[in-house]
Amino acid sequence: MKFFVDTANLDQIREAHDLGILDGVTTNPSLMAKEGITGEANIRKHYADICEIVSGDVSAEVISTDFEGIIREGQELAKIAPNIVVKVPMIKDGIKAIRWFSDNGIKTNCTLVFSAGQAILAAKAGATYLSPFLGRIDDISWDGTELIAQIVEIYANYGFATEILAASIRNPLHIVNCAELGADVITAPLKSIMALLNHPLTDIGLEKFLADYAKGNA
Repeated sequence: MKFFVDTANLDQIREAHDLGILDGVTTNPSLMAKEGITGEANIRKHYADICEIVSGDVSAEVISTDFEGIIREGQELAKIAPNIVVKVPMIKDGIKAIRWFSDNGIKTNCTLVFSAGQAILAAKAGATYLSPFLGRIDDISWDGTELIAQIVEIYANYGFATEILAASIRNPLHIVNCAELGADVITAPLKSIMALLNHPLTDIGLEKFLADYAKGNA
């Protein structure tokens, strides 16, 4: 399973990269705004800065909602670096644009996916990645991991090449559940990924090992 970090913070991206587990990055306009990155030129430069750190795929989101606008933005984003993936919303013109991008050799990430039906459309259109939002489904008292399981089964049934990129990850358990279900990729805040390191028995065991070493070398 690939690990993407969901952030526009360069320090966090470097930290994940230095850990040796980073396969890619996802971003969105909200994450850019959180880092104080505004304006088209600044946003594109920031994407370029991210691509200098990360050799894996970097999702860059369009803000247009009409076919022509999505295509225009996507073409400009794709020029930034070879590893840019154009992030397109799950809407009618988004699906049309994903087909166009697929036919023209531009990688895509279909985002804001909340149902298996949407997942089927994205795969049929040739999306490189599909981003179902687990956490937001959990927020309305449904189980987001059930959607992941459903999509994994459907894609396996028909051999769809679209990779399932589990998004809106809120905690390390989400990551483990997605791994169990066979998601191709997870994208999560760095803190959720780092939380996979934590276990009280590891802390207790290390403390004992160090204490025993100190006694033997006193």
